[in-house]
Amino acid sequence: MNTLEKAIQEAQSKVDFSGTALVQDGNGEAATASFGYANRADQVKNNLRTRYGIASGCKLFTAIAICQLVEQGKLTFDTRLKDCLHIEFANFSDEITIHHLLTHTSGVPDYFDEDVMDDFEELWITRPMYHIRSLKDFLPMFQNEQMKFTLGESFHYNNAGYILLGLIVEQASGMEFTAYVEEHIFERAGMTKSGYFSFDALPSNTALGYIDSPDGSWKTNIYSLPVKGGSDGGAYVTVEDMSKLWIALFGQLLLKEEILNKLLNPHVQVNETGYYGYGVWIKKQDDDIFKYHVMGYDPGVSFHSAYYPAAETIATVCSNKSSGAYDILEVIEETLQDKE
Repeated sequence: MNTLEKAIQEAQSKVDFSGTALVQDGNGEAATASFGYANRADQVKNNLRTRYGIASGCKLFTAIAICQLVEQGKLTFDTRLKDCLHIEFANFSDEITIHHLLTHTSGVPDYFDEDVMDDFEELWITRPMYHIRSLKDFLPMFQNEQMKFTLGESFHYNNAGYILLGLIVEQASGMEFTAYVEEHIFERAGMTKSGYFSFDALPSNTALGYIDSPDGSWKTNIYSLPVKGGSDGGAYVTVEDMSKLWIALFGQLLLKEEILNKLLNPHVQVNETGYYGYGVWIKKQDDDIFKYHVMGYDPGVSFHSAYYPAAETIATVCSNKSSGAYDILEVIEETLQDKE
């Protein structure tokens, strides 16, 4: 794995990457590298066990939670939103199903619409982010808006749809969403360092997210995101815990084969080689699946994690800056393909 670590080092110097990368093959051999500071002011370095925010990377956890409840017979993928969530949505289609929400094809309005807003921080100008601590706190931001497009018409990445899925998990399980994921996914997968932590109560060895300005100044992202993550994003993981997640998922410790295959099925084509399953992106090469992957971007957060079935290899890159994770993952993939 020395070649891989050298390639990561070279890529880091080009993009000033701050974070941790871990590549683990089917034999358990690993290449790791950490750069930058988890806390710049005190010069605390990032390391293999640093916890990082992963933004939308944890939509996969939400999809797994829904799939578990389907396995238990509490829901089906065809269950309609109006039949499994006791909240009024005056302008939403009555025919929206869990499948539509999982695949970003529901057409529901998003609370952060990338067609309208460029900067996620704009959301919190009139609605302080320290008030956003539960899933229901998001509802006033989209509950009474009009549908964005006709149900099932197209794929349009949607955070609000995953807020609705989290609320469905809460109603069907009787548990707070974050508690459900921590107990039924993180604990089962052995992800002992991961969790949904509040900005004002972060545990030890957690990286602060940094937003860099062109003039060289910087600030943390504490005023740029909701104070606590939920079903659309915002969990914290270590790179080692993300490896455990993929291993547990494909080892059928979280879902049995039938429902796992539903989650991993390429339900919607997004571009020429890209598809979306339930909470997971899928990339094909020559009709074969090259990788299953998740990603997340927020102010002060960039994250990529992938499982490559042919090589039985897992790669995870966590960064506490707004960019950089993709550059490192790209180099990892190029190096892995050169070795084949």
